[in-house]
Amino acid sequence: MSEKLDGIRAYWDGKQLLSRGGKVIHAPKWFLEDYPPFAIDGELWSKHKDFENISSIVRDQVPSKEWQEIKHYIFEVPDAEGGLFERLEKVRPYKSEYIKIIPQIVIKNEAAMPEFLKYVESKGGEGVVVRDPNAPYINKRTSKALKVKSFLDAECEVVGHKKGKGKYSNVLGSLKCKLPNGILFSIGSGFSNDERKYPPHLGSIITFKYQELTKYGKPRFPVFLRVRD
Repeated sequence: MSEKLDGIRAYWDGKQLLSRGGKVIHAPKWFLEDYPPFAIDGELWSKHKDFENISSIVRDQVPSKEWQEIKHYIFEVPDAEGGLFERLEKVRPYKSEYIKIIPQIVIKNEAAMPEFLKYVESKGGEGVVVRDPNAPYINKRTSKALKVKSFLDAECEVVGHKKGKGKYSNVLGSLKCKLPNGILFSIGSGFSNDERKYPPHLGSIITFKYQELTKYGKPRFPVFLRVRD
């Protein structure tokens, strides 16, 4: 198990730094000078509760001196052979001021992971990643690597419907919602196919889950649960 860092996913392909969607991340040359000639995968991160700042720094087309706050925390070496620990050993000689390896902890009993999750959350962390250390690298969702997080739930009023795109082009894409304090936000996940065809009516009170509030008071990663009776 390891801490799930709340940063920006970044993949180094041996020549350039790329986002999850394959776009080039414009890191400064000095930040990249010690990178290995092979692929590594990880999270660009600074500290807990700093996602908006990290995102602002990393997404700039022209890199700023604020990149000095960022470190690349590595959790995978895609092209290396062997289990997880063997793969991570390949990047160890390249550890530097800006390249770090996320500590991987062997789970020794059933109580270990919940205790570690509680510790991570007490520091302001997002959650925990549990992995099969003997599994090969898999570049997709897999039961060999699972995220474990605690969620909060709350209620809001539905104030708008937004049509979807792609496979949801003829049904609901997301709900526009209002919290009791007046803050507006959108919920686009958690709906069944029937709920997308027949979404909650305007004025409905719904229950949703979320991870935390942003500094602007909006729920992060909101997921629809149900309409309140």
